[in-house]
Amino acid sequence: MLNGRRVLLVIGGGIAAYKSLDLIRRLQERGARVVPVMTKAAEEFVTPLSVSALAGAKVYRELFDLTDEAEMGHIQLSRSADLVVVAPATADLMAKMAHGVAGDLASTLLMATDKRVLIAPAMNVRMWDHAATQRNLETLKQDGVLVVGPDSGNMACGEYGPGRMAEVPQIVAAVEDALLDGPLRGKHILVTSGPTHEPIDPVRYIANRSSGAQGTAIAQALAGLGARVTFVSGPADHPMPEGVDVVRVETAAQMLAAVEQGLPADAAVFAAAVADWRVASASDSKIKKDGSGALPVLEFAENPDILATVSQKVEGRPALVVGFAAETDDVINHATAKRQRKGCDWIVANDVSPETGIMGGSENAVTLIHNDGSESWPRMGKQAVADRLAAKISEVIGG
Repeated sequence: MLNGRRVLLVIGGGIAAYKSLDLIRRLQERGARVVPVMTKAAEEFVTPLSVSALAGAKVYRELFDLTDEAEMGHIQLSRSADLVVVAPATADLMAKMAHGVAGDLASTLLMATDKRVLIAPAMNVRMWDHAATQRNLETLKQDGVLVVGPDSGNMACGEYGPGRMAEVPQIVAAVEDALLDGPLRGKHILVTSGPTHEPIDPVRYIANRSSGAQGTAIAQALAGLGARVTFVSGPADHPMPEGVDVVRVETAAQMLAAVEQGLPADAAVFAAAVADWRVASASDSKIKKDGSGALPVLEFAENPDILATVSQKVEGRPALVVGFAAETDDVINHATAKRQRKGCDWIVANDVSPETGIMGGSENAVTLIHNDGSESWPRMGKQAVADRLAAKISEVIGG
């Protein structure tokens, strides 16, 4: 199943474009989210209204749509999907892809994307057999583009031969193979994220400023490489990732229980900002002022150390345990000491001083600390950090 996987569907201009309507429906039946993009030529065969109605999403059509550029931008659109599918892939689109031509929205997206691309060619048999098309096909394959079809059969033009777009079930199967394939296929990875809320009374709690954005990005990146991800999250502001098993918790104790329930795993990434302490005896009733000016006395107890608990397991320890260290001063030394103290394999250290804007922000600047030393990464978006970390993880535990 494709639960939560995001497919950017580029619909080219050809008679086979009518099949794209069924393709949208079939992908959605399997749990995928489809974002449609149409070329000008495609609108001669199917209407944007019908595509939008079936997809339940806006159809993107214009490269220089100021509203779209303000809200998302063609670069972000090209990278927000797990897979880009071109169906039908006309001879014109294939030529643009092979030669790096980016004159409209569809071709620009195909050049700008950093995700895998699957094409379903469809054209007249003579166009398919033409030497230029075959050269373009080989170029695209060498570039890593996946291809499904074309089939042989009767064509709308009255000719017979190869060039018919693959049938929808074939394309769906190719999409599933592409999305469920990857270096982490068959691996189970546990990810924690967000803050924990430790209750003081029924209406108050102790927490921190973690938004959960970095953990969500890591879970999404690992799933994109084919991993089965169990995502244990505290009450984060950021939306939960799609295509993963989400377990929602509130407190550190609940998070530890969920983590232990989620094991065994091939790797575990502890990105959650777990509260170090909890109120030892939280009040069952709201604590009220009594007018005396006396402050309530709160006694604290240490929360369980989830990272250390998993890192120091004798049996069932993941092959790779990754912790996070959010520090405000002497970041590298404190994080290095934390790695040794906790017993984890890697620590991802970052400076969360207020002036950095990292805690709760959209960017991060991290140093990855491991047994062989450390490597500092430049400041970048949290999804880019997640993609880079996921790639490093796949080098260690990937098949």
